[in-house]
Amino acid sequence: MIAAIVPAHNEANTIEVCIKAVLRALCHPDLKDEESVVIVVADACDDATGSIARELGANVLATDARNVGIARREGARVAIALGARWLAFTDADTVVCPDWLVQQIACESDAVCGVVSVEDWSAHNNAVRRDFAATYRDADGHRHIHGANLGVSAAAYLRAGGFPPIETSEDVALVEALLANGENVAWSAAARVVTSARVDFKAPAGFGATLLKRARQCAAPLLGEPEIAELDEPEIAVAS
Repeated sequence: MIAAIVPAHNEANTIEVCIKAVLRALCHPDLKDEESVVIVVADACDDATGSIARELGANVLATDARNVGIARREGARVAIALGARWLAFTDADTVVCPDWLVQQIACESDAVCGVVSVEDWSAHNNAVRRDFAATYRDADGHRHIHGANLGVSAAAYLRAGGFPPIETSEDVALVEALLANGENVAWSAAARVVTSARVDFKAPAGFGATLLKRARQCAAPLLGEPEIAELDEPEIAVAS
C-alpha cells in the first residue's frame, strides 16, 4: 500500500485541488493498481477542510495539535497501521504532478526528497521570482528538503523514529535522522510538485516564510507583510 499524507489547517480554499491531484498520482498506471490511501490530518480546522477532503474519498483524521510535526506523525502512524509500505507527504496548498509517486518509487531509495516549483508569483514582485530562479537548484543531487514533496519507506521511517513533534522544520529533522541512520536518500528533480508562494503561510519557518525572508533581503518588502522570526536555514536544506 502507498499512503499519501496531507496535514492541513483551515485549507478549505486549496484542499480540493490538492486532493484531486494526489488521487491522480495514485491512479497512475505505472503503480500497477497498488492499494493506496489518502490521509488528511485536519489540525485544528474550523472550516470545511475535513468535509471537502472526506467527500473526495480521503480518510480524515481530526486533531487539535496546532503542530505540523504532530500532524504528519499522526498521519504516518495511521498509514502504517493500515499496512502502508511507502509514505508520501505533501501540503494542502500544493499540487503534485501526475507521476509524483511513480518518480518517488522509481528512485528505489529509502527516502526521496523532491523539488518544488511556483507558478503563481502574484504575491511577490519580480525580484523575488528572479532570485528564486537563480538560487534554487532544480536538478538531481539538490539538497532541498520540502515537507510538500517527501517520500519515505515505512521501514526507514520507523527506524528514524518518525517526525519529531515540533512546530517547524520537522521535515528537515526527519531527513537528518534518516541520513544519520545511513539510509539511502535520493535527491530527485523528477519527483515534482507545484506549491504556493503565498504570504499568509501557515508554517512559521516554512517555504512561504523563506520566500518572505528573501523578499526582505532583495529589498522588496510587501505591504502588510506578517512578522516572522529570523530564520536559521540548515546548510543542506530549504525547508518547506
